[in-house]
Amino acid sequence: SGLFGVPLSVLLEQDQKKVPGTKIPLIFQKLIAQIEEATLETEGLLRIPGVATRIKSLCQELEAKFYEGTFNWENVKQHDAASLLKLFIRELPQPLLTVEYLKAFQDVQNLPTRKQQLQALNLLVLLLPEANRDTLKVLLEFLQRVIDHRDKNKMTLKNVAMVMAPNLFTFHGLGSKTIEQSEFVMAAGTANVMRFMIQYQKLLWTIPKFIVNQVRKQNTESQKKEKKDKAMKKLLKKMAYDREKHEKQEKTPNDADVPQGVIRVQAPHLSKVSMAIQLTEELKAGDIVARFLSQK
Repeated sequence: SGLFGVPLSVLLEQDQKKVPGTKIPLIFQKLIAQIEEATLETEGLLRIPGVATRIKSLCQELEAKFYEGTFNWENVKQHDAASLLKLFIRELPQPLLTVEYLKAFQDVQNLPTRKQQLQALNLLVLLLPEANRDTLKVLLEFLQRVIDHRDKNKMTLKNVAMVMAPNLFTFHGLGSKTIEQSEFVMAAGTANVMRFMIQYQKLLWTIPKFIVNQVRKQNTESQKKEKKDKAMKKLLKKMAYDREKHEKQEKTPNDADVPQGVIRVQAPHLSKVSMAIQLTEELKAGDIVARFLSQK
């Protein structure tokens, strides 16, 4: 339960009970809205932190009152909301970029060309779980809106990337000592990756052409195989039906009781019941008819 330090999937499960179909945690949406409610032209937005004790107090109050709808948002200043947004990302039990892919995101900067870096980022974003991917998309779009007001807020692409990188590329699961020793180095190294993600975000949600072609090829092969399988099943079914029909025509319910050399004769105009006749060399058709007549 709660808001901070809770997995995205758990938050969404809670939120969807209140707002069916929601894909972004409600607290995340509200914090962004609170920042944007004031003007995005505020100088040092995202860079200037709120007062630590105040942020801690707001955190506790949000945990208790957010879902009840009794929290007073008028008390939350713009810099407080920005600090709470960064705290929310930092406090996730699993990083927004996930434990599995965090190192891969960091290593993108080591690839030799810009094209390869962007291709790698593209594929990594597509690999993220849906909740992480959707939340990251909303965050990047918000950061771009902040940058769009850089003339007033002095938050350039480089500044925003430097401020936000530590929140996405470190998490408490690494251990506090590691964070203390390497936070500055990591922030400088991962700021480039953060910058690419903001600057080229529209490319990151595009399915690469080679994947589309591969999927199409697999679908075509799958359809061909399915068609072939259907034809084969149809043929086998027909063969089984024909065989069964043939066997039914050859057999009668009493075939098992009929001795060698005996045939079963039907004469619908004379009798409803068929008659078993023992074949002999002397037997004539007239004899069989006489048998039916006498029975009648």
